[in-house]
Amino acid sequence: MNQVASVASRASAQSINASALRRHTLWDAALRIGTRAAAVTVLLLLAGVIVTLIEGSWLAFSTFGPGFLSTETWNPVKEEFGALAPIYGTVVTSIIAMAIGIPISLGIAIFLTELCPPSLKRSISTAIELLAGIPSIIYGIWGLFVLAPFLQAHVQPVVIGTFAGVPFLGALFAGPPYGIGVFTAGIILSIMVLPYITSVTRDVFETVPPVLKESAYGLGCTTWEVVTKVVLPFTRTGVIGGVMLGLGRALGETMAVTFVIGNAHRISGSILAPGTTISASIANEFTEAETALYSSSLIALGLLLFVITFIVLAIARFMLYRLKQKAG
Repeated sequence: MNQVASVASRASAQSINASALRRHTLWDAALRIGTRAAAVTVLLLLAGVIVTLIEGSWLAFSTFGPGFLSTETWNPVKEEFGALAPIYGTVVTSIIAMAIGIPISLGIAIFLTELCPPSLKRSISTAIELLAGIPSIIYGIWGLFVLAPFLQAHVQPVVIGTFAGVPFLGALFAGPPYGIGVFTAGIILSIMVLPYITSVTRDVFETVPPVLKESAYGLGCTTWEVVTKVVLPFTRTGVIGGVMLGLGRALGETMAVTFVIGNAHRISGSILAPGTTISASIANEFTEAETALYSSSLIALGLLLFVITFIVLAIARFMLYRLKQKAG
């Protein structure tokens, strides 16, 4: 009797195990199919965007040819379009944003992880992260009504007078103090990318094993030496990733830049002069594009912005790959 019960119990347990195994197998298959479908969907969406941009911009490129990339003229009345001025403005404003934003972001991250008192760390971190939640149009309004008048009255006259007659710098900071312009747009962008770079670098700095820093301090290293010889080398891959995340935001920003850059389709040697970017040009003029060639030229600008962003991200991936190779 006991043997029969034992055999029945084992058979029941095996049946339950087989049922559970089939159930888990089905869930694994569903998970595999679902995640693969999600990945394929992203690729299809990306391919759809690329095809749409190429199709929409074909008329502009077939009409103007390579001259579309090297021409500054933008005259909707005569239907003469060139992308050089928006490309120049996009690149220069992003460079200014990175030149200002990266040192400040790294400084904040180093302070939060190495020097900040524990009582202030959470408050400062929260304040930095809240900057990322401010809508871009609010940055634009603040830049137009607060930052631009301040720069026009107190900063730009001093900069222009200081560098007047200095080779290269004199031309770089020449012209009347408009307040708005490429330099103002770069400052706004630097403020907008700051929370992204700071948050990423702070998080990667906190991944450094404490034993490494404690060993360096035990050998008599200063805080500067610990940061430059231990923290930054250990986290350089993550830091570059954070910087590229901020650069991607700077390249594609629209509304804030539109408010303060001046929206002038021309290239000036002075960064204080008005200019335009690809995204600002599209936002300003797309509703006014009444002809097929005009619309195609604006879509071509969007394709160029896509290509520029792709190149930047590809360079970032290559840099990260080389760093990983060197690290073994």
